[in-house]
Amino acid sequence: MSEAFRPPVGARFRVISDNDYAGDPDGLYQLAHHALSTSVDLRVVIGSHLAVDDPFDASGCSAGNGAAAARRVLELVERADVGVIAGSELPLEEPTEPRRSAAAEAIVAEAMRTDTDLPLYVVLGAGLTELASAYLIEPAIADRLTAVWIGGPEHASLGAAAPPNAMPVEYNLNIDLIAGQVVFDSPIPLWQVPRNAYRECVASMSDLILRVKPRGAIGAHLFQTLVDIHETVASHGLNMGETYVLGDSPLVLLTALQTGFEADPASSAYDLVPRPRIGENGAYESNPDGHPVRVYSGLDVRLMLEDLYAKLELATG
Repeated sequence: MSEAFRPPVGARFRVISDNDYAGDPDGLYQLAHHALSTSVDLRVVIGSHLAVDDPFDASGCSAGNGAAAARRVLELVERADVGVIAGSELPLEEPTEPRRSAAAEAIVAEAMRTDTDLPLYVVLGAGLTELASAYLIEPAIADRLTAVWIGGPEHASLGAAAPPNAMPVEYNLNIDLIAGQVVFDSPIPLWQVPRNAYRECVASMSDLILRVKPRGAIGAHLFQTLVDIHETVASHGLNMGETYVLGDSPLVLLTALQTGFEADPASSAYDLVPRPRIGENGAYESNPDGHPVRVYSGLDVRLMLEDLYAKLELATG
């Protein structure tokens, strides 16, 4: 059986993964993919909360449930060595007051380490509560990490239009609007994958039947989460067709799958623009003096999905 490729000198980046693992199961695919990526040192995984009254959160304990779901995925890919922490169950109430949690403190602790030179990425597939709280606790982290966020609406200034019947406030931003405002007003280096870009990450359910479902217990588990979602939404009268958007997987593409020389996610396109402010309605407000933000589009979905399929096959034989 072939073994996964391992860089001869080990990991090149550290990663903290923060996602709503009890919500949309695309985060579980992202977590399994990151855990199988040998070029990153996965330091800690944070189960973060969903929006208040989100239909995915029937128990009112989405961060705790998300942490449990993350532990299950890590167990199935034999990465029980990675620590999992539940974040706050609630969004920020004020833009100057953090939601103190073990998860926010873990971000601060990892960012402020002085015993390693490996760059740190905090990758976020849901709300920004824990990152915003960590910054409010210790603003110095802004010089010591790069945030990669799946979320936010389209940038009309870049020619992107919202999809038909789009939510009034983009889903991940709606989880914690105030935290989004804090991060966008901060100097934290930010790479953003807004809604028009993460919607590019369309996977065929037929392809997933052939290339994920047979890959051992982890493949069966990941595939079943999508079957469950299709059946759940069908019970509410929605036909999702024969695809699924693995919208959190760019978090792997933009970190683990960077180029060898002059490390960068070179196969995906971005615009570097002044960071807008986020208004109370969730829309962008012009801010010509804002810190720069990389706004990604034209993602290399082929590389992203093929790498996921290959790593699952190598891990399970």
